[in-house]
Amino acid sequence: MRNMLVTGGCGFIGSNFVRYLLEESDFTGRIVNVDKLTYAGNPENLAGLEERFPGRYVFEQGDICDGPFIESVFSDHGIDCVCHFAAESHVDRSIVAPDAFIRTNIVGTFTLLEQARAHSGQVRLFHHISTDEVYGSLGREGAFTESTPYCPSSPYSASKASSDHLVRAYHTTYGLPVTLSNCSNNYGPYQFPEKLIPLMVLNACEGRPLPIYGDGRQVRDWLYVRDHCRAIWAIMKEGRRGATYNIGGNQEMKNLALVERICDILEEERPQGNGVPYRSLIRFVKDRPGHDLRYAMDFTRLRTELGWGPEESLDTGLRKTVRWYLEHSNWIHCVRSGEYRRWVSAQYG
Repeated sequence: MRNMLVTGGCGFIGSNFVRYLLEESDFTGRIVNVDKLTYAGNPENLAGLEERFPGRYVFEQGDICDGPFIESVFSDHGIDCVCHFAAESHVDRSIVAPDAFIRTNIVGTFTLLEQARAHSGQVRLFHHISTDEVYGSLGREGAFTESTPYCPSSPYSASKASSDHLVRAYHTTYGLPVTLSNCSNNYGPYQFPEKLIPLMVLNACEGRPLPIYGDGRQVRDWLYVRDHCRAIWAIMKEGRRGATYNIGGNQEMKNLALVERICDILEEERPQGNGVPYRSLIRFVKDRPGHDLRYAMDFTRLRTELGWGPEESLDTGLRKTVRWYLEHSNWIHCVRSGEYRRWVSAQYG
C-alpha cells in the first residue's frame, strides 16, 4: 500500500487517522485526502502536515459522488488502496434532511467502488468504515457481533447499512479485495461540536443548557478515536479480505451519566467561579424519533485475530478530550466562523 486514498480526511475520524498514519504508524507511503469540505470538514484539522511530511500528504477537494473527479484521483495518483470515511453522519440531520445521506453514503460509496473496480489491477484493498447503528437497538444484555442481523432505525443508519451491503457485494461479485469495520461511538480531538461530548463541553463553558434526549438512560459504548485509528490500520494490514470487524471501546455508559462526568471534569479543569455547578445546566428535551436504547460491541474477532484492544479508558480519554477543547480555542473559532451550526435540541419541524 503505497498510495492510499483517504476519503473524508478532513473530518473527525478521518483527520485523526491521517495524523496517526503519518505521525505514529509504520505506514511509509503517500496519503491522498479527498474531502468535499462540507460543514464538518475542516482543513485546520490537518494544518501543517504538507510541510512536515513533504511528498507524503496531498489534498484534493472534491465530491465522492463525482465519477470523473474520482477517476482522475485514482489515475493521477496511482491509488492502490482506499480507506473510506466520507459520510454524512449526524442522526438528527438525517431525520430532518435524509436526501444528503442517501446521496453521499450510498451513491458516493457506489462511485468509489466502481472506480476501485475499474482500477482493479492496481487496487489492493478497499476498507470501508461503518457504524454500530446498522445493527439497531440492543436490550439491556448482550452485544453486537459481526453476525448480528442489520436492523437500522434512522435514515443515517439505513444509508450506512446500504453502503455496507454494496461493499460486500463488490467483494462477492467482482472479487474486489475489501475489509469492513463497524465501530461504536467515537470521541476525542477534532470532533465537530454537534456531537454529544464536544457539544456538552462547549455549552457548559458558555453557561448554555446541556440538552439530553428523553430521560438520558440510553447507553452507548465509547471508543477513543486514536484506539479506533489503531484498529483500522491493523485491519487494513492484516485483516482477512472480505471480513467485517467490530470495533468497540468496552466502555458503556448512560448518556446522563456521561454528561455528569463531563461536568465533574470541568469543575476540576475550569470551575465557573460563581458557585453554580455545571450539572445545574442539564436539561431534558424531547426524545429523538426512533432513538435506540443501547449499543455495545463484541470485538472478540478483532482481539483474537489481530491482537487489538483499546488502550484508553473512558476516564482517561474523556479527560484528555475535555482538556483538548479547553486548550484549542483557535480551532473552535475556526469551526464557528464557517458553516457551523450547533444543534442544542431536537430540530424537528
